[in-house]
Amino acid sequence: MSDTPTLAIIIVSWNVHGLLRRCLRAVEASLAGGGIAYEVLVVDNASHDGTPAMLRAEFPHVRLIEAGANLGFAGGNNLALRVALREGAARYVLLLNPDTEPVGDAIPRLVRELEARPELAAVGPRLRYGDGSAQPSRRRFPTAATLFWESTALDRLWPGNPWARRYRCADLRDDHAQPVGWLVGAALLVRAEAIRRAGLLDERFFMYSEELEWQRRIQAAWGGDAIWFLPEAVITHYEGKSSEQAVAGRHLSFSRSRILLARMWYGWGVSRLLRGFLRLAFVYELAAEGLKLSLGHRPELRRQRVDVYWHVIRNL
Repeated sequence: MSDTPTLAIIIVSWNVHGLLRRCLRAVEASLAGGGIAYEVLVVDNASHDGTPAMLRAEFPHVRLIEAGANLGFAGGNNLALRVALREGAARYVLLLNPDTEPVGDAIPRLVRELEARPELAAVGPRLRYGDGSAQPSRRRFPTAATLFWESTALDRLWPGNPWARRYRCADLRDDHAQPVGWLVGAALLVRAEAIRRAGLLDERFFMYSEELEWQRRIQAAWGGDAIWFLPEAVITHYEGKSSEQAVAGRHLSFSRSRILLARMWYGWGVSRLLRGFLRLAFVYELAAEGLKLSLGHRPELRRQRVDVYWHVIRNL
C-alpha cells in the first residue's frame, strides 16, 4: 500500500463482519506482489455486529468511514467516492461488496485491463456463487417491458424467454471479454476520470438499480462501448448476505428503485403502471402463500412470507 494509491477499493458494509474479514484478506492476497499501490476504504452503515471494532483491531491500515446510519449502497459508496476523488491520487476505483472474495490475481487483472485500454471507462469480472457455479452478471440496458417481468412471477413462469435471455446476455458466450450495457455492481472497477465526468451514484436509489442507472451515465459520458466484461478475472460473490437480514425491506427497495428508474427513463405514465402491476404481483404472491399456509405446508415459512408480502403491499 501507499500514501499515493493508484487504486481505491471501496467496500460498504452492514452487519456482515465475518464476510468482510474474509473479503479484506482475499483483497490483500489478490494484490500481494502485484506492484499496485492501493488503499481500502470501508464505509460502515451503522452495523451493530462489532464491525468498526473488528476493523480497528485487525485491519488498522484500512480507512474506516462510519456513516452513522444505514445510507444504503449508493449513499455509502458516495461517502467514500467523495474522499477518493477529493484527494485525487487514485486513478481507479473498485466498488466491491463485502460478501465477495477475489480469486487469485483478479484485481490486478482488472486494473491492467484499464491501464492497457484507455478507451474503457469500467470493467468487471466473472462472478461465481459460493459453490463455484456461474453467477450471471452481464446485462443489456432494460426496455420498459423488462421492468414488468424481471424478478416477478412472470420471470419464474417462463425464465428462458427470449427477452430475458437477451437482457441477461445469455445469447452471448461468457468465456471471452466483451462490451456490455452494464454489470452487476458487486465488483466494478471504474476509471476515476469517468466518475468525475458522469457524477456520483444517485442517492434516490437506496439499494438496487443504482449501478444500472450510474453505468448508463458512465457510458454516455465516456462514449463508445465503455464498459467491458472480463471473464479472466474471477470473484466469488456470496450474494444478498446484507439484504437477507431485512427481507421486506429488500423487496420494497427493489420495487421502489425499479419504479424510480421507470419514471426517470420512461416517464410518469410507465412508472404509475409499473407500481400498480407490482402491487398486483405481490397480491398474487400473498394469495399463493396464504393457500399453502391453509394446506399446512411449512406453516412457519408461509407465515413469514405472508407477513413480508402484506408489509410490501401496504408500503409500496
